[in-house]
Amino acid sequence: MEAALASARMGRRTALVTLSIDKIALMPCNPAVGGVGKGQLTREIDALGGEQGRNIDKSYIQIKMLNTSKGPAVRALRAQADKRLYEDSMKVVLAATPNLEIVEGEVVGVDVSRETVRGLWLNDGRYLATRTFVLASGTFLRGKVIVGGCSYPAGRVGELPATHLSRSLEEAGIVLGRFQSATPPRVDGRTIDRGKMIVQPGEELPAGFSHWQTPAPRAQLLCYLTYTSATTHQTVSEHLYLSPLKSGTVSGKGPRYCPSIDRKIINFPEKDRHPVFVEPEGATTHEVYLQGLTTSLPVHVQELIISATPGLERARLIRPGYAVEYDYLIPEQLTLWLESKTVSGLFSAGQVNGTSGYEEAAAQGLIAGINAALAARGEEPFILGRDQAYIGVLIDDLVTKGVDEPYRMFTSRAEYRLLLRHDNADERLAEFGQRLGLLEPAQLRAVENRRNQVAELQAFLESTTLRDDAQLNSELETMGTSPISEPQTAAQLLRRPQVALPDLLRMLEATGHSTGRYDEKVLEQVEIRARYDGYIQRQLSEIRRQRATEHRAIPPGFSYDSIEGITVEARDKLTRLRPATLGQASRIAGVSPADISVLLLHLHRADSEAAGISATVSRP
Repeated sequence: MEAALASARMGRRTALVTLSIDKIALMPCNPAVGGVGKGQLTREIDALGGEQGRNIDKSYIQIKMLNTSKGPAVRALRAQADKRLYEDSMKVVLAATPNLEIVEGEVVGVDVSRETVRGLWLNDGRYLATRTFVLASGTFLRGKVIVGGCSYPAGRVGELPATHLSRSLEEAGIVLGRFQSATPPRVDGRTIDRGKMIVQPGEELPAGFSHWQTPAPRAQLLCYLTYTSATTHQTVSEHLYLSPLKSGTVSGKGPRYCPSIDRKIINFPEKDRHPVFVEPEGATTHEVYLQGLTTSLPVHVQELIISATPGLERARLIRPGYAVEYDYLIPEQLTLWLESKTVSGLFSAGQVNGTSGYEEAAAQGLIAGINAALAARGEEPFILGRDQAYIGVLIDDLVTKGVDEPYRMFTSRAEYRLLLRHDNADERLAEFGQRLGLLEPAQLRAVENRRNQVAELQAFLESTTLRDDAQLNSELETMGTSPISEPQTAAQLLRRPQVALPDLLRMLEATGHSTGRYDEKVLEQVEIRARYDGYIQRQLSEIRRQRATEHRAIPPGFSYDSIEGITVEARDKLTRLRPATLGQASRIAGVSPADISVLLLHLHRADSEAAGISATVSRP
């Protein structure tokens, strides 16, 4: 969806080809958006002009800010969606988008001529001529659903797989691997005992995921938390021999950070309980999602596991959990702008690139769609760096380091996470969105106005001096911090963890200072910058030091065979992966700092020789 919308909004005639129009925007796993790392991705998608943030703001039934007791680098929004409303509102957007046509059908082949995409064949005989193609096939390429000892071809339960496209891709030179994912059972919410569970309420927040709209007020639904018991674990253990993990029915590697309950029992025998989040799938359904009980064990065993878990003793199973195996594209075959290195004009995004999650998929889709549109116009690709966005971290990790399991975003993957916060995504990325044609000039002006207000308030705090004052000191002591005995600027006072900016401004007003009025976004930015300025400046300094090396381009046809002094492993991987920059090369496993130093010397030598040749040719 993000790829199609980006391309169409950039003025390119675009077709969204789908196996089923009715299943567009379906959330087959937990109907939720956000979380630590993932929430930052959604905010960045929105800041660039994507749709996911706006759509979840229209359709959430619960929202909260995570990690509020921790630093701003790891705070993130998470929202539970009304599954049906999320689908419907996204379909409305797609249908109303100019330049976008929705086509139902199965793509069975890619027409490649001279290593360049020319068009697509559909299973009903139709041919779509195109200069660029974004492959966003999720779990459908040769998909196989597995429940216990039963398996059958499907992209998801009740949906046909894409059975022919994999062969066409392989014939074009694309190397595919095999992964698996899984989903937990759903139960009837009217049959659970919430009295045995811990209530997980949402929050009333002043804003949502989108920078450009304020979510409409609504009643939020409650989620609940329970834990597996010794009986649950015993039930799983007694039936492990029926698990596809044990029987070998599942062959693809699954996600480490979202394991099935049977894998948890195998890997963590010392744990006496695991959390199970009981989350509604919508405001108009009784179906609830059991996050934490993911499994593909036989259905009768799933019922035993559920009834052995506190609060779920009488729960009625509506939909069993299942595993799905599928083909994915080895992501080292891609460029930093998500185009195939083998087939020009072929882009890919989402689970087909070896990732997991709606947020990771949407982020890749947006970048792939942008670059497919740019390529169709003959323009240079759009690339985000690791120091600019979590999206840049995600894509660089995929194409440089590769994956041996479905990739999930965490804040710990970002070296500069204090700069890549959820609160400043628009400040970092809105200029790009407007330049690409995905945002209106008025949206960028709003960001610039807020940036000016932040600078104005920062300057005011730095220039305002506070002196020993009985009323002021009394309030400071009430806040749990020491009184001031010597003059201090308001900015210095704000660096104290006990002093919140709204309270400081109120105290300044009481002492005769005119502070002005600022919205909560401005106050949040100023407070974070004051508290973490030293750390922020340190990361900015590190980025400046690394920038020359990080962005040092490596010519596309550069030969590593002639370089002496690098290891055989480094030569092999650099030749095979063809990194675009020295920074990307430095993150390839098996390429050492010594190898990078030797490579840098050879690049300098190549530059010097090229400059010398140029000077010779230009003489009269």
